[in-house]
Amino acid sequence: MLRHWHEAVPNDRMAHLIKDTMRAFDRSLRVRLARHEVQMGHWVYLRILWERDGLTKRELSIEAGVAEPTTFIALRAMESLGYVSLEQRADNRKNVYVFLTPKGRKLKKALVPLAEEVNAMALQGLQQDDVAAVRRALLTMLDNLARDAALGE
Repeated sequence: MLRHWHEAVPNDRMAHLIKDTMRAFDRSLRVRLARHEVQMGHWVYLRILWERDGLTKRELSIEAGVAEPTTFIALRAMESLGYVSLEQRADNRKNVYVFLTPKGRKLKKALVPLAEEVNAMALQGLQQDDVAAVRRALLTMLDNLARDAALGE
């Protein structure tokens, strides 16, 4: 992959560069999460629940940008691992609410530093001004693509 970007096609499309960079981020984090026996797919949900515990299964799916059946499968696995509990309320039997267990909450202290480590490693050698410029550029790209998506709806 590195030869591709540095030698073969250094001016390939931005989308490909971002995709390959994201894959490298994911790979680095996945290895670290595996040491704690946490799957990358569970990380997505844990991050959301650490910030907003007690969401419905549907709200969690929307937040994660994942289809509800996929979320349901992941949540069942997370429940069996003791990370979350799935509950219905007496006043609303239709919705399933997702709550972190003490074990799920405790994972935050172990896992967030791993993600911070990956980010710090990726940013090594970059000046703060460069990091700020990349952040601005990526946010502009997201805004542009969000507008494009809105036009298609």
